[in-house]
Amino acid sequence: MFDSLQSRLGGVFDRLRGRGALSEADVDTALNEVRAVLVDADVALPVVKKFIAKVRERAVGEQVIRSVTPGQQVVKIVHDTLVETLGTESEGLSLGSPPAPILMVGLQGSGKTTTSAKLALLLQTKDKKRVLMASLDVNRPAAMEQLRVLGEQTNTPTLPIVLGQRPTDIAKRALAAARVGGYDVLILDTAGRQHVDEALMAEVAEIKKLTQPHETLLVADSLTGQDAVNIAKSFNERVQITGIILTRVDGDQRGGAALSMREVTGAPIKFLGTGEKLDALEAFHPARVAGRILDMGDVVSLVERAVETVDRDKAEKLAKKMKKGELDFNDLADQLSQMRKMGGMQGLLGMLPGMGKMKDQLAAAGIDDSILKRQEAIISSMTKKERVTPDVINGSRRKRIAAGAGVEVAEVNKVVKMQRQMSDMMKKMGKGGRGGLMSALGGMNPGMMGGMGGQGGGMPPGFPGLPPGFGGKK
Repeated sequence: MFDSLQSRLGGVFDRLRGRGALSEADVDTALNEVRAVLVDADVALPVVKKFIAKVRERAVGEQVIRSVTPGQQVVKIVHDTLVETLGTESEGLSLGSPPAPILMVGLQGSGKTTTSAKLALLLQTKDKKRVLMASLDVNRPAAMEQLRVLGEQTNTPTLPIVLGQRPTDIAKRALAAARVGGYDVLILDTAGRQHVDEALMAEVAEIKKLTQPHETLLVADSLTGQDAVNIAKSFNERVQITGIILTRVDGDQRGGAALSMREVTGAPIKFLGTGEKLDALEAFHPARVAGRILDMGDVVSLVERAVETVDRDKAEKLAKKMKKGELDFNDLADQLSQMRKMGGMQGLLGMLPGMGKMKDQLAAAGIDDSILKRQEAIISSMTKKERVTPDVINGSRRKRIAAGAGVEVAEVNKVVKMQRQMSDMMKKMGKGGRGGLMSALGGMNPGMMGGMGGQGGGMPPGFPGLPPGFGGKK
């Protein structure tokens, strides 16, 4: 998400940073470009006008114009204004006393039912809540069955299906079941329509009046751009939404809907649907999103993701082995798997500062998650002995491994070389403390990953943030 905004705004601000001093005319020229970028990104026009006016008022002050780094000052002002526009700070769910009803509303096709299951999984795993889900969608034949199946996949109980009931009757039954069952949260998945109409709004309003939900969450598809903003406005005017969940943000490169939602509705964006998997729902943090848009990275989210996914016992065992320089292919496979769980290469790189400028280089080098899959396939084609004792892998074994993984022998050679150099580096680090670390880094071959993308290219020397072996030309 926000790729288009990131790359185009980056160009504008690079030109500002290149100037030793800024005139008011320079600021106006840059803001005209920013305005065009925001409009192209589907940001609502009233939001664009308000945003530009705020930035200009702050950016043409004497303190900025006369500062030592005026370009950087303007970027900071844009960042702060972005944070304000997106909502200042992250706002979680307001659940109150159990069973807390959460009303999920939105149009058909926005991903409402799947998002209900994602939210249930998040509440169960992170907040340790007991959750019950109920489908109130009597219009779409498969909706209730879909929620039941998703409930099984997320280990979330669902209200038994009784055909022929009205949505309000189902809601009453769900509230009673949640109370009797001692559930903390009740997620009510309402029906959608192809478009906003009176019948939809009347039904949602009736259910809301009956259930008195603690949260009324609008699920909106970010790919619909400006339409998503209009939909949010319509729902908010009729049923007063308390929060927004944007889905398919992994497929939206423009990001205009996110920038407009808070300003237009006054309701905060609370979650982002970042993928198809049921655990692909994350809390919305305005400051972190603003940092991503301006290519400042999101290291906090990166650390949080690592904390959530890293197996502490495995990490401690690996640390001891690495200190002795005993890194084998089982350990390497664990690290590759860990990287995939944390969002893959693209997900991790997107959180590192300055990576927006390197997207073209990454694409040209063919650096993507297929590399991790091929490396894991290569390791999976090895015997148990080969994984534990890499030194036994000779020429004939490499041919067999390549055939088993469906790759060229050259790719097997790269993985073997990567394991050896990582092991050597860790051994030096274990022996020499800080001096050993610097010696190890100085002796690393930056080409361990070169060409693995299939384009014969490679990563630029000194490429930041990746595990040892990612970087440099062949």
